[in-house]
Amino acid sequence: MRANPVLIVHDESEMRGLGASLIAACEHGGVITLSGELGTGKTTLVRGALEAEGVVGGVRSPTYTLVEYYPLQRFAVAHFDLYRLADPEELEYLGYRDYLNPQTLCLIEWPQRAGGYLHAIDLEINLEYAAQGRRVELSAGTEWGRELVSRVNMPI
Repeated sequence: MRANPVLIVHDESEMRGLGASLIAACEHGGVITLSGELGTGKTTLVRGALEAEGVVGGVRSPTYTLVEYYPLQRFAVAHFDLYRLADPEELEYLGYRDYLNPQTLCLIEWPQRAGGYLHAIDLEINLEYAAQGRRVELSAGTEWGRELVSRVNMPI
């Protein structure tokens, strides 16, 4: 069994670059989760991905709205931030299942707050503080997730 790829991202620019590389590797929708403490760069990674696809005017964290939807050229992106999710059942009220389709890439921050509602996660990204910046571990959960990992250009 192969170890999960781990890289060190030194600064905000590299984190945005990782997001851009990740979305460039996607040819369709799926589910990617982003875990880590506050301030580890989850939203910065998403911001880099969306800006690389031409989203302008500021990409904000959907901390209060829980989801922001971006219709793009190749597919749509649903950016979830579940930090303020009071109960995992709220995902049903958000229409979470409606986003689960090949035309929508779901980028989900704070997935642990979803309880048992998240299934078939293609790629889990865990971000941690490191002396040199951020330690980023990629864990593929599906064949498509493994393909993504192999296609992402790591900053290091």
